[in-house]
Amino acid sequence: MLGRCRRRVLLYDAGEQRNARSRGIHGYLTRDGTPPAEFLRLAHAELDGYESVERREGTIREATRAPGGFALVAADGSEFFARKLLLATGVADEIPELEGLDPLYGKSVHHCPYCDAWEWRDQPVAVYGRGEAASGLALALHWWSPDVVLCSDGPSELSREHLDRLADAGIAVCEEPVARLEGAEGYLERVVLARGDALERRALFFSSAQRQRCDLAERLGCRFSEKGVVETGTCEATNVPGLYVAGDASKEAQFVVVAAAEGSEAGMAIHKALLAEGLRDAREPDHRRPAAVAP
Repeated sequence: MLGRCRRRVLLYDAGEQRNARSRGIHGYLTRDGTPPAEFLRLAHAELDGYESVERREGTIREATRAPGGFALVAADGSEFFARKLLLATGVADEIPELEGLDPLYGKSVHHCPYCDAWEWRDQPVAVYGRGEAASGLALALHWWSPDVVLCSDGPSELSREHLDRLADAGIAVCEEPVARLEGAEGYLERVVLARGDALERRALFFSSAQRQRCDLAERLGCRFSEKGVVETGTCEATNVPGLYVAGDASKEAQFVVVAAAEGSEAGMAIHKALLAEGLRDAREPDHRRPAAVAP
């Protein structure tokens, strides 16, 4: 959006996309099932068509407020000034430390039912986690599959009310410790329990915490919600003047299509803000400062 507004933009991409291990993007019209790497390839090719947008691989190490904008320092020591700053740094999931999980993650082990449950409809599914969050995930998955087992890997930490709700839905709770996950070519086959028994499952969804992947928003003084995401207002603006946050770092609906829409909104808002401030047009030959940086 900023490129189409002929704004000079410097984009820093750390290459740490949350969905990098996923088989494909879902819920995005015209892109359903597209592998994340292919989606990025297409995105980069389109960005290359806008001469005012410069894309670099790397991270922004420091960001501080400065008169008229922000002073930024990249990991390689490069320094920049930006009049507006857009963060699209996302979140990182706390992935369970389970033997055998890593080769399955993104293919048959997932964290989001809205992104991946459709592919496992009517198949035997396991939920890994404890407490109310795990119970909620198990009940949600029951809409896609009638065969759901909640594996708490120890005490379930569930109240009688939650246990009753699970029982009413026909969802079994297994508190026996989990020894490992077994599968082949990325596809889960069974959840092996400590005593040697196994649950035949085709997919596993885990309930765990997530954290901000980057602390720049916190260091710049953004307000955060009780859920740990950045609070944003109209068109992804934060409480810090000139700072915008788009994507998973600021919203509960953590989908690629939502992040893309928020980025477009933020781009429009940045352009309008610059116009309102009466700054020089980015097309002038002596313009040397980027209108926005998105680390």
